[in-house]
Amino acid sequence: MRRNTIALVATVLALAWRGASGQTVTVIHSVNLRPDLSSEYPPIRLLTPSEPPLTLLEPLPESGYYHVRTSTGGEGYVWSRYVRVTATPSASPQTIQPSPGVDGSTSMTGCGDGLWQHVYHPSRLIVLQDCVTVTGDIVDATKDLAQHQPDGVRHEGDGDTHGWLKVDPPFANLINAGNTSDEGGNLVFEIVCHYQVTQADAKPACGGFTDHTTIPPVGAHVAITGTLVREKNHKQWNEIHPVSRIEPR
Repeated sequence: MRRNTIALVATVLALAWRGASGQTVTVIHSVNLRPDLSSEYPPIRLLTPSEPPLTLLEPLPESGYYHVRTSTGGEGYVWSRYVRVTATPSASPQTIQPSPGVDGSTSMTGCGDGLWQHVYHPSRLIVLQDCVTVTGDIVDATKDLAQHQPDGVRHEGDGDTHGWLKVDPPFANLINAGNTSDEGGNLVFEIVCHYQVTQADAKPACGGFTDHTTIPPVGAHVAITGTLVREKNHKQWNEIHPVSRIEPR
């Protein structure tokens, strides 16, 4: 009986570690890295949103703190409300299942970076998942247009990108009829306020904010993180909008 109990505990611990090891932690608000699960002792150092992703060491928060390791090997605890935990893309990522959806608004959580306040007329979008990471290849979205763009992305009047991602097989379910008929079978990705805004009703949303994301070249294999939405207008295709980050893979 004792041997069975020990084996069961070992299995539970192994599963918990497996869950934690597949996740990373991103700082979304300046937060102290602490030596223990309280604010009683001085912090190790301050982490800011520019901090490289942290490694999650335990699958669940304890007393409101996550146990993490920094990119330089330091270990400690961070307050859970000031970080975001996401799955690390792997060779076999899990399929994303869109929800029935809710109308977008400036108060949407998204990926916790405040970008929804820069989405113009957000109610034109249906939010299917707050924050997802999708992998695939960047495709030239301007190849059939009279005005080809060197970066392969359409420059919209609202200041957003209109890019195409040829998704990897695990994400094929994100491609709907609108993506197939009007977007070349690709998932659309929109980085908000990336270009000069010429559309009058979109200017307030980008007021005082300009995105400076570097878009990888056409053909690059990338991971795009952002909110999964469906357009209410056009052919109701699916998009990552707003995009929080694009990382080469």
